[in-house]
Amino acid sequence: MQIRTSFPYETTREDVRIPLPDGTRLYARIWRPVTEDPVPALLEYLPYRLGDWTAPRDAQRHPWYAGHGYASVRVDIRGHGNSEGMPGDEYDATELADGVEVVHWLAAQPWCSGEVGMFGISWGGFNSLQLAALAPEPLKAVVTVCSTDDRYDNDVHYMGGSVLGVDMNAWAATMLAFTCRPPDPAHLGEEWRTLWFKRLETLQPPIHTWLAHQTRDAYWRHGSVCEDYSAVRAAVLAVGGWHDPYRDTVLRLVEHLPGPAAGLIGPWSHQYPDRGLPPGPAIGFLQETLRWWDQHLKGEETGIMAEPKLRSWISASHPPATTYPELPGRWVADPAWPSPHVAPISYALPGAPVEVNSPMHTGLDAGRFFPFGNDADLPPDQRDEDAKSACFDFPVPEDAPVEILGRPRVRLRLRSHARRGQVIARLCDVAPDGSATLVTRGALNLSARHGREHAEPWAEDAVEDVEFELNAIGHTFPPGHRIRLAVSSAYWPWIWPQPGSAGFSLHSDGSTLELPVRTPTTDAITFAEPEQSAPLGVTSPEPEQQRPERRAVRDVAAGTWRLEVDPRYGGTRVYPDGLEFTEDALETYTVHESDPLSARTRSDWTIRLHRPALGWDVTIQTRSEIGADAEDFVTSNEVTCREGDEIVFHRTWDTRIPRTAG
Repeated sequence: MQIRTSFPYETTREDVRIPLPDGTRLYARIWRPVTEDPVPALLEYLPYRLGDWTAPRDAQRHPWYAGHGYASVRVDIRGHGNSEGMPGDEYDATELADGVEVVHWLAAQPWCSGEVGMFGISWGGFNSLQLAALAPEPLKAVVTVCSTDDRYDNDVHYMGGSVLGVDMNAWAATMLAFTCRPPDPAHLGEEWRTLWFKRLETLQPPIHTWLAHQTRDAYWRHGSVCEDYSAVRAAVLAVGGWHDPYRDTVLRLVEHLPGPAAGLIGPWSHQYPDRGLPPGPAIGFLQETLRWWDQHLKGEETGIMAEPKLRSWISASHPPATTYPELPGRWVADPAWPSPHVAPISYALPGAPVEVNSPMHTGLDAGRFFPFGNDADLPPDQRDEDAKSACFDFPVPEDAPVEILGRPRVRLRLRSHARRGQVIARLCDVAPDGSATLVTRGALNLSARHGREHAEPWAEDAVEDVEFELNAIGHTFPPGHRIRLAVSSAYWPWIWPQPGSAGFSLHSDGSTLELPVRTPTTDAITFAEPEQSAPLGVTSPEPEQQRPERRAVRDVAAGTWRLEVDPRYGGTRVYPDGLEFTEDALETYTVHESDPLSARTRSDWTIRLHRPALGWDVTIQTRSEIGADAEDFVTSNEVTCREGDEIVFHRTWDTRIPRTAG
């Protein structure tokens, strides 16, 4: 990593409040080049608090853009951080309407040329796309990283029509805790407390809304760009990583967007590609985005539109591990998506019908749904998981590797023994020593087999063909290895078990695995070394004692399994302005190996914000749980807020939500 301290422009930084038509003011930080000439503006628009949570990351890139001739702007969404107003649901109409107003406000500033770009990762990548679909006239270009065009089937709530046990609760709990954080008196003065209490009084756990919509209805269609790609007029650079759950969006955007669009998929986790977090290699991502901005906001010919529409990393075969500093592989180029270099190759499943009734704890070795570059993120050796699944192996030819790029597909002929259930397919690379590396996976709620908009029970013991795609991947299977398709009827805690689940019979007759096989090409793709502006100077004291990131505990006699996950978001951080920010989270997933109704999730959060110089000391504690019986999901949430040792807010919610599809 090169730290850049000298730029074409000197820069300034100021904090401002952007007025909205209803009188609400959004807190913003603006880095600008020192110049008399108007410059384009770049907007990053998030709920994650520019004053503390994203401040270290913001310092890596916003000053860098300003130093290259852009006004780089970071804005907190209404109801978060030091912005006024009340928080809402993710990507709601108010958030997007506010974003449109911010775009117009930026374009109207005397220091702005009238051209605006948006960028962001995850939430900021989501709403960049969503605002582009609303097409405010000044918004000319977008860089969207680790984002989705489909809020139902490619987000943290549902997968293949099934409830995501692993992140439905964990992310709802995270946002509940995040929303409880108060404004900062160092920036807002004494009004911080009044605004905080107003926010707390409107608080509702987001899980209530997310679980109330178990099929792909109008709630999820809102904000899903895939509903109408033609609405997007801005030039879009879509970026993803093979270890991020949103990477399929990159391929869909390259395929469907009507305007200028390009895709970049590397080996990365849910992180910006320049940060150097596992798995690498990292690239000079800021330099790459600068070419996009210069082309589409300044009208300079940078050559980026002459690049192939899709640049992808093809991983070479590698042994299973939970982290990789760098993966072996190479960059490849495709002129379009679908690519002329990729063709489907089908493998018929061999053998007689096989019974699949996986124990409920199948999936404990799935790894983290959202890898962040931590030591225990990725799936370990899959042999234990394979033993609980029906496995079909296909030898790689001795004379040539099998290289795939895109979304594998399975067609399975099933006889379900219950009216509800799910099927999970994993693609593994099996080495000569028997070790199995997870390549990719997919899932289908059997009630969603005729479309995610439907919840249609299976006719008991009926035989039907189902078809679904696995997540996209770029991977090479070498000669001497085996390509393994592993099929299971459970995948906890990723997939919430269905009541009465009794597995299924898998008939090989009519069942196939289809791989997107890519003809190898010789491509000369290079990127600059990673480069950032100077770090903020945040320090992170080492904890006296740190629990494991992922720990599985088995009670042999009781037949229960418990997975404990420390997401390791940040620990304690001390900021240069004196703020001490501490957070601690623990996720717990429990299940009985033979009881689908035993599944339980729990997430506990503690967040403390402390300014010793101001005597300000606030602590938030939350508890969020989900269980289920045959008819309902049962949720329980609790929030406790303290100033010093005094409890100033406490509330609990206990809610039952009918299991309409999940």
